[in-house]
Amino acid sequence: MNDSIIRQQRDRAYIDFFEDAESRRRWNVFNDVPWDQLDPSKPTKATLLALEHTCSEEMYLPDYSAKVMHLFRASFGHAWFWANWSYEESKHSLALREYLLRSGHRSSQWMASFEDSIFSSEWKMPFGEIRQVACYGALQETATYLGYKILKERAAESQDKVLGAIFDFIGRDEAAHAGFYRTLLSIDMQADRQGTLADMAFVVARFKMPADGLVPGYAERLAASGLSHNTRWYLEKVVMPTLKSIGSSWDELRAHSRKFSPVRDASAA
Repeated sequence: MNDSIIRQQRDRAYIDFFEDAESRRRWNVFNDVPWDQLDPSKPTKATLLALEHTCSEEMYLPDYSAKVMHLFRASFGHAWFWANWSYEESKHSLALREYLLRSGHRSSQWMASFEDSIFSSEWKMPFGEIRQVACYGALQETATYLGYKILKERAAESQDKVLGAIFDFIGRDEAAHAGFYRTLLSIDMQADRQGTLADMAFVVARFKMPADGLVPGYAERLAASGLSHNTRWYLEKVVMPTLKSIGSSWDELRAHSRKFSPVRDASAA
C-alpha cells in the first residue's frame, strides 16, 4: 500500500468521524443537560471523588492540545481530528466543572485552588511517534470510556438524571474517539503490520493514564471512578478488545513484545 493511498484512507477516516459527530453526537452543555433536575443529595462521596478524577484528567487540555497538535500538524486526518478532539474534551471539562459548582459540592474558591494545583504540573507526551500516539489513544480512550460507563450505571442506580446525562454524553464521545484511533490502527496494520504491532507492544508495556503521577491523591480518585491499576483488568478490558478490533491478538502481540519491549503477562494479578 503506497503512501498516497494510506493518506487518503486516514483523511477519509476523519471525514467519516466528523460527519458522524455532526449528525449524531453533538450536544450542548447548557441546553441538553437537564440542570433543572439537579439534586445535590444524589452523588455519593465516591462519585464526587470520581468527578474530581475525571475533571483533573480533562484539565490538562491545554497541554494535550498544544503538544500533540505539534506532532500531528502535517497530517490532515490526524490534525483535524485533534482539533475536534480538543473541542469535545473542552465540553467534557466544562460539564464536569459546572456540575461541581452548580451542585454546591465545590465552591468557586475550591475550584480555583484545584485548577492552580493542576496547572502547577505540566503534562509531557509519553510517546514521540504518531503511530505510538495512536496506539496510546486507542487504549486510553477505551479505558476512559469504561470509566464513564461505570459512572453512568451508578447514576442510573441512584436515579441521578443530571449526572446520568453528563456521563452518557461524555461516554459517547470517548467511545467515538477510541473508534477513530482503532480505525487509524487498522489502516496502519494493512500498511505495516509488523511495525504497528511493535509500536503497540511498546505502548502497552508503558501505558498509564495521562494524569497519573501529576495529580495529588490520583490513585484514590481513580479507584473511586471504578477503574483499576490492576494488570489483569487493564489487559482484559482494554488491551485485548483493542487488539481484536484491529485484527490481532494477545499471542501475536506477545511475539512482538519479546522482540521490542517487556509487555506484562496476562496471568499477572
